[in-house]
Amino acid sequence: MKIPTPNAHNFPAELSRRDLLRASGLGFGSLVLSCLLAEEAQAGAGSSAALAVNLAPRPSPLPAQARSVIMLMQNGGPGQMELFDPKPELARLAGQTYGEKVEMFQKGSEGNKLLAGPFRFRPCGQCGMELSEVIPHLATVADDICLVRSMHTEHNNHTEALVMLNTGKIFQGRPALGSWISYALGTENQNLPAYVVLRDPEGYNTSGTLLWQNAWLPALFRGTEFSTQGPAVLNLRPARPQPSGAQADDLALLSRLNEEHRRRYPRESELEARIRNYELAARMQLATGDTLDPARESPATQKRYGLDNPETAGYGLRCLMARRLVETGVRFVQVFPPVKPQFQPWDSHKDVKTENEQICAKTDLPSAGLIKDLKQRGLLDSTIVLWTGEFGRLPVSQNGSGRDHNRNAFSLILAGGGFKRGHVHGATDDVGYRSVEGRVSVPDLHATILHQLGFDHRQLTYLHHGRPETLTDASVTKARIVGELIDGSLRA
Repeated sequence: MKIPTPNAHNFPAELSRRDLLRASGLGFGSLVLSCLLAEEAQAGAGSSAALAVNLAPRPSPLPAQARSVIMLMQNGGPGQMELFDPKPELARLAGQTYGEKVEMFQKGSEGNKLLAGPFRFRPCGQCGMELSEVIPHLATVADDICLVRSMHTEHNNHTEALVMLNTGKIFQGRPALGSWISYALGTENQNLPAYVVLRDPEGYNTSGTLLWQNAWLPALFRGTEFSTQGPAVLNLRPARPQPSGAQADDLALLSRLNEEHRRRYPRESELEARIRNYELAARMQLATGDTLDPARESPATQKRYGLDNPETAGYGLRCLMARRLVETGVRFVQVFPPVKPQFQPWDSHKDVKTENEQICAKTDLPSAGLIKDLKQRGLLDSTIVLWTGEFGRLPVSQNGSGRDHNRNAFSLILAGGGFKRGHVHGATDDVGYRSVEGRVSVPDLHATILHQLGFDHRQLTYLHHGRPETLTDASVTKARIVGELIDGSLRA
């Protein structure tokens, strides 16, 4: 059988099935070969992907304002109109039906009736930034923060929105922001991981370990959990005591065996990666005790974080640990909120007043204490503090006094790292349903953070399945650096 083909590109007038299979088979083979050659060339050329498969400190290719990030992850969706975004129209129109049909995640919208915010707002600091009375301690650092009121995201469900916030897309299986930053910069402290996660020792918040995965980046760049209760890192010390010198003898023998394996199999990288992991674990045995011991802090510092109060002590200790970690060279620290009274504590479906009062009582003072402490120690300029939830809340009522999820608008705080201080960016509509001025997407946020760390988000790549992957996937997301958030007077 002959298959007619057009002559427009000088193809033969007829093509046999054998010729077709031969041509297409070679075509697929050439695609595979090109991918393999690209990976080999990238590794051989000492590219960023090849050089980054270790935790050695690396300079950023562009001028950088920051060298580390502390992410205060506020799981559950903090209500922007309860905390950061005053809406007098909500009070004026309370009880009336909202004209726009809102996206509800759960039932109970009660006819789209607008719900007034329960808290008063007042101007704070010399900048006059309006903040809620329920966060009196964050109000004391108004002149040190950049408040973004015009965030938006892509999903109303917690897991998808949390994955989006941490990885740039709603789909699982992509590296977290902390993994990208660790991959880009390594760590300044070879005795500790580049990316540390501090969660409530009582349990996990929504989505758990999904939020600090390395995905297809090398496993060195996955978040490492440290505990604030008992040993900071589990399973580091032998279960049984060893005779004096026994561990050193064991490690010396193991080192000789590893060197012999390297000599015999120089192209085998799996053992090398495993050796690095165990060596890091051994160094952590010595480093974590000193680095994370809160007793080494002055009583005044402990009080600043709320360690003297059972209500704030748990979250405060995680914030204090975060400061100590970045102080010793860790690049990215992710701090999670309490898991009680619920595992997504900002999720105020029932009552925006009582539920916000409960979680603010636990987190407000330590969050402000962290910013103050970093500033006092001269660390705030080089450390980005990001306080954020995964989305915001709706302006209409749910269950009488609660609010449902809202992907169209939320607020967050950026402090330090070259971001403007005492600055408010963007705006939502009159009732806080939708971001309308100076809109900032999650990929925009990621691009801007990478910029402050000295990286072009389009150029920080990792070759995966033959494709140079990026955190922001800018060709699809249209991510941009939000220059309006950056203090231009600090640019190098």
